[in-house]
Parts: sequence; structure tokens; C-alpha cells
Amino acid sequence: MYKVTFNNKNRVFFNALKTNVDQYFSDNNIRKTGNWRLYLKSAILIPAATLIYLALLFVPMPAWAGILLSGVFGFTLASIGFNVMHDACHGSYSTRGWVNEVMGLSMNALGGNAFFWKLKHNIVHHTYTNIDGIDDDINNKPFMRECSTQKWYPIHKYQHNYMFFLYGFTSLFLLFITDYIKYITRKVYTTPLKPMDFKEHLVFWVSKLIYIALTIVIPILLLGWKPWLVGFLTMHFVLGLTLALTFQLAHVVEHAEFDFAGMEPKKIENEWAIHQVKTTANFAAKSKLVSWFAGGLNFQIEHHLFPRISHVHYPEISKIVKRTCEEFGLQYNYFPTLGQAIASHYRFMRALGKRPVELQQAA
Repeated sequence: MYKVTFNNKNRVFFNALKTNVDQYFSDNNIRKTGNWRLYLKSAILIPAATLIYLALLFVPMPAWAGILLSGVFGFTLASIGFNVMHDACHGSYSTRGWVNEVMGLSMNALGGNAFFWKLKHNIVHHTYTNIDGIDDDINNKPFMRECSTQKWYPIHKYQHNYMFFLYGFTSLFLLFITDYIKYITRKVYTTPLKPMDFKEHLVFWVSKLIYIALTIVIPILLLGWKPWLVGFLTMHFVLGLTLALTFQLAHVVEHAEFDFAGMEPKKIENEWAIHQVKTTANFAAKSKLVSWFAGGLNFQIEHHLFPRISHVHYPEISKIVKRTCEEFGLQYNYFPTLGQAIASHYRFMRALGKRPVELQQAA
């Protein structure tokens, strides 16, 4: 892996911020992990997904209703990923480790793999956010150019038009391609995987087979391959679009900063916490509906600074984070609405799709 370090010798900002946040939890005598609000979400979303799945298999309905319900199924699964899987894989769902491990396997139920996710997301993305060459979340080459250091191709002139369509294939790509690439190469982009023990190998293959049986084999046997294919693609398109867009709005937008890692060791001048603030953005913080379904991922700055704090606490600690950023003269990137965040992402991707000036001059 390319060697990148941060200037953490004098962590003035994060020390002050952590003191303020710790004081909040201490004063209110509450735990940093999930509470009844998170567990209520789990009790709603997981049974809802199960009932929708069974309805699609056993309840006769017209084609339009089946397609619509398949889309709702995909959106519900995405919400389980945001609310249950995400907190659990970060260890913030519960104070009990085994509960986090079990609930984290909801990633496998979505077609992915929790072991790979923890390295890709928890370690690589959260440490090296928006650093081209390491952060796999901005590694969608050659189809998309997500920062100025990435090579430009003529197709990128149209990326703002086709990107939302490509986002819809995120979960299908994960299910059938990227997990197997990680498994075979033992790497997440440029970062080597830690060794997988027998249990992880077993979980990988068993969960993949169970997922294929539940979402492909059984539906085809009960419904036929044509209805299954339409429903399967609809479900995954909505799931993939919801997952990808939510994460893109947090980092690939105007005002968010990027960096680059090459073969030579690189030292980021800022401390790690300041890097997180500069590379991340919040959106629709006042929308309870967005916050509920997105699992607090619209409070992405708070999440990146405190990934082991459950998302149910982000609305309150965001006040502390914003105030501390102002004290240190740091810009707190924020879009008031979901629509404004999507528009910013669109403008940003459109700008990156234009032919770079240096290529124009060389032509």
C-alpha cells in the first residue's frame, strides 16, 4: 500500500473536539452505542424486508405491483445496510461484541461480505478519505473520474448523464464481481487484506450460496425466470442507486477536498481529524425522514470523526462538532437539503468530466 501519514503530533483540534463530545455523553449519562431508537429501527426494517420478500414469492399480484414492491424491497434493504449493518460493522450497534458481529452479517444478507467491508470501509476509506490511489470508494475508473488527479477519458464528458444509471449496478457488481476480485487478489484496491482464517472463508462461501439460493434459485423455481429477472434487477437497481448515491453525496461534492498518493511516501500536513472535515460533507440534517432511512449517514462529518459512536447520537453531537470547527476556523461542509446535495454532486461530476486544460493546450 502507498504510505500516507498525517501530522498527528499536535492533535489540537481532535483533542478539543473529543473532550467536548466525551463531556456530552458524560453529562447526559448515556452510552455511545445504539439505544432503543436503533433497536426499534431494526425491529421495523428487518421484519419489513422479510414480509416483502415472502409477499413477492407467494402473494399473487399484477406485474406493475411486483415491480413496485421489488423497488421497495431494494430500498428497505439499503436502509438495513445504513442503519443495522453500518453501525454493527463499526462496533457501535451494541456494547456486546458478539451482537455487533451477528448484526454485521446483515452485510452478507445484502449480497456482500462483512469481512471485506470492514477493511474497505472502516480502515481504508475512514483513514484515507478521498485520497486517490488508496480510497477504493473513489476508484470507479475508467467509467468515472471523481477527482482531478484521475486520468481523463473522452467518455467522462458524459459521466454526469450516465452516472446515476451506473450507480444502480453497484450491488450487482459487488455480488458477482468485486467481492471475488478481493477474495482472489487478497487486496482492497491497493491495500492488502489481512489473512482470512477458516471461519471467514466458510462464511464467505456459505453466505454467497445462501444468498444465491434465496434470491435466484428459489424465486425462479416459484415464479419463473422472466418475473424473477425483472424483480431481481429492479430490487438491485434501487438498492445500488440508494447505496452509491448516499455515499457519493458525502464526499464527491463541491467544497470537499481530495489528495493523491503515489509511489513515494506522502505526509498530509493536517492532522487526521482535520483531513476528515475537509474531505466530507453533511446534507439534509434537519430532515428526520432522511436521517431515519439513511441511518444518520447524512451526518457524515460526525460519522467520520467518531465512527464508533452510533448514528442515533449524531444530531446532538453535530452541534458540538460544528461549534468546534468554527472555533478552529474550519469550514463545515453542509447542504441544507437532499436536493441541493444531489445538485452539487451533479455539478461536480460534470466539471470533472470536462477535458482538462493541460490536454486542451497539448492538442
